[in-house]
Amino acid sequence: MTTIWGIHNDQPQLDLVGNGFVSIGWDDLGDLSDLKDDRDDAKARVARARPDLKPGAIPVTAGTLLSFRHRMRPGDIVIYPYKPDSTVNIGRITGDYYFQAGVPLHANRRPVNWLRTGVPRTTFSQSARYEIGSAVTVFQVKQHRQEFLDFLEGLPTAATTAVAEAEPEAAADEAAEQPDAQRIETYTHDFVIDTLMKELEGVDFEHFVAHLLGAMGYRTEVTSPSRDGGYDIIASHDPLLLKPPIIKVQCKRTTSSIGRPEVQQLTGALAAGGSELGLFVTLGSYSADAQHEERHRQNLRLINGRQLVKLIFEHYAKFSLEYKRLLPLRAIYVVDSNAN
Repeated sequence: MTTIWGIHNDQPQLDLVGNGFVSIGWDDLGDLSDLKDDRDDAKARVARARPDLKPGAIPVTAGTLLSFRHRMRPGDIVIYPYKPDSTVNIGRITGDYYFQAGVPLHANRRPVNWLRTGVPRTTFSQSARYEIGSAVTVFQVKQHRQEFLDFLEGLPTAATTAVAEAEPEAAADEAAEQPDAQRIETYTHDFVIDTLMKELEGVDFEHFVAHLLGAMGYRTEVTSPSRDGGYDIIASHDPLLLKPPIIKVQCKRTTSSIGRPEVQQLTGALAAGGSELGLFVTLGSYSADAQHEERHRQNLRLINGRQLVKLIFEHYAKFSLEYKRLLPLRAIYVVDSNAN
């Protein structure tokens, strides 16, 4: 039976997908090649290396090291959620553990052949998203194992069937049972993306983005479909939308990845000389070449789904009643379990 592992990595600059590996930290423990497949030995090694670690964290850390060093095997499937753009990457482990000497961080690694990358989180059921949102760095995916295997086989997932209609309530119950800040944030993010995707048509999404920009202090005008020349909204701090810089906004109501050609359609609509800026807004993510385009253009900004949700949170108080009914949110405070 194929084992599926989940792994969290907080170092996006490592580019796990582009470089074909997964990794964990704990570099201060050194090369784990000589780590015995023994929990007590692993706990003793962790305690020696990190004497200031809380007693309750020692067995958790030891379990993570043992899973990565001994339990993972070539042929197993690994799921790597990528938080910066709320996507999921799925690959197959192709080799044994190795220690990459000479790198500044995350020297503990395993080679991976990535099978599907940049998959929108909303492809999967809400409860499956919660399972791969585990607070543990390395964990087995058991409850929704078949859902991810079905996805790799090209079969429908629970998120695309009638079963998914009951998921939000179940997911909310799970969030209530595990009230840490990260899970609540993840659940709310997914709720916002799902709602905007399901409840708004393309032109409605354009008006929603225009409303958000209005809450941020911009004067906006949504262009008619017949006048859409690579952009959907014009915005400016000038009430008459005449004084530069004028912002031309392209909106895509999709959770898929936006590529460079679509971004270039927007930049091609910008006037020369810097009097116009381009803003691309999507519920999904952007391909590497689209992000490269942004890095090399001072007049272009790309907003992905996660960034859009953050802006909604920041300016929600200024939303109209209509959009507050669409997205019924309220601010809460939770105890930070990671605080010292």
